[in-house]
Amino acid sequence: MTIPSVDLARVHMVGIGGAGMSGIARILLARGYRVTGSDMKDSRSILALRSAGAEIAIGHGAENLDLLGEKPTVVVTSFAAIPQDNPELSAARDAGIPVIRRSDVLALLMQDRRALLLAGTHGKTSTTSMAVAALQAAGFDPSFAIGGQLNRAGTNAHHGTGDVFIAEADESDGSFLSYSPQVAVVTNVEPDHLDYFGTEDAYREVFEKFAQRVLPGGSLVVCLDDAGAAELAHRALAQGIEDVPVDVVGYGTRAAIDAHPEVKAGAIVEQMTVSPQGTVVSITLPHYDVTLDFTVHIPGSHMVLNATAAILGGMLLGGDAHKLAEGIGSFDGVRRRFEYHGEEAGVQVYDDYAHHPTEITAVLTAARERVKATGRGRVIAVFQPHLYSRTMNFAQEFGEALSLADDVILMEIFGAREQPVEGVDSRIIGEHIAGSWSYQPVFNAVPADVVMRAKPGDVVMTIGAGTVTMLADEILRALAESHPGEQ
Repeated sequence: MTIPSVDLARVHMVGIGGAGMSGIARILLARGYRVTGSDMKDSRSILALRSAGAEIAIGHGAENLDLLGEKPTVVVTSFAAIPQDNPELSAARDAGIPVIRRSDVLALLMQDRRALLLAGTHGKTSTTSMAVAALQAAGFDPSFAIGGQLNRAGTNAHHGTGDVFIAEADESDGSFLSYSPQVAVVTNVEPDHLDYFGTEDAYREVFEKFAQRVLPGGSLVVCLDDAGAAELAHRALAQGIEDVPVDVVGYGTRAAIDAHPEVKAGAIVEQMTVSPQGTVVSITLPHYDVTLDFTVHIPGSHMVLNATAAILGGMLLGGDAHKLAEGIGSFDGVRRRFEYHGEEAGVQVYDDYAHHPTEITAVLTAARERVKATGRGRVIAVFQPHLYSRTMNFAQEFGEALSLADDVILMEIFGAREQPVEGVDSRIIGEHIAGSWSYQPVFNAVPADVVMRAKPGDVVMTIGAGTVTMLADEILRALAESHPGEQ
């Protein structure tokens, strides 16, 4: 895919407050470009961008293209999130101003850097964030763009002084085909975003095309514990990635590595031991003759695999293995990825962005491991489905995943860009939950529902990609008010 040739002197961003867009805006501002934008509401991200020099309007209108007193040289949008009849996009087209995607701008910003891109149906944000922490600990100052906010850094993007650029590669609309990475990591490939791709085969095919974007002499790194990613590795080997000299390297547990002897073993997880402080991990890197022991503080075996990918990716860019592992050991997470919000009345509350059945399985498995390691009580899940199409496509799989919780509160579907579908609500998921569940369509009633269920020693997980994240602190307040003086 050819990157559009545009002038970045004055960049106007529609939906600038979004996680991906705001990160690009930060980097543009740090590189000295003039940035304007618009969004439907104010936010902390917009406040920070204004402080950095961006001119931002609240609300969409053609007049926003004149925030600098002269027209922008390019307008940036997310084709998936912003409707094509947006007045700013229409005005830009009428004025002959190029309209491009966020991914196209990111590709332009990467052109003079060695890019480490993290892709996959699940785990992109966590793995990208771990890679940033690892490479920083190894003495690099990489530029980075992440779909979430690093807890320690408090930001989702940075313009670094080094020659490495680390980014999350989003497949949801195929836009990651704009990139040409030196190292591409694929954590997993499992059908999603079928509202865009239409078929599972089309979804898998876009990852094959992404693999072909790796630069000659670069590396395609795949998780062999995932069937879809392992299949991608074998296809890449069979096709020779169009006869381009690209290394195909696998990582994963010892059993997964042994099951795919045709794929070069880059990193092998030899041992995982769960403790209240995290998961103690031992990995070997055969081609480097290195064994590493470190702790992953974010719970779950999937996070161990993500950490392994981050270390391997960093080593392929020249990082020191032991320093990379030190960076993983100091990594304290990303907002909305098993994020701890607090404890009241003996009940711990966490929040997670999981919005696909596999992600929910991973996070609830991790919660159960945490309960077991700490000797705590039950797991209570508060789940808000995201998108009507996804809910209908995966109702049974959602129900099976949520069955890992001891009790489930199903909120109403968060439609986001989709209109309600008559007769469809989250109860179609409940029909497939094996254990206790209830349906609570009233957003503000959820904290009281949790208080009625939760007992000291329980872990409460608020789960979903929508407004459910706002409830974690409300649940803590409700617990405190119902148990004054208790901790």
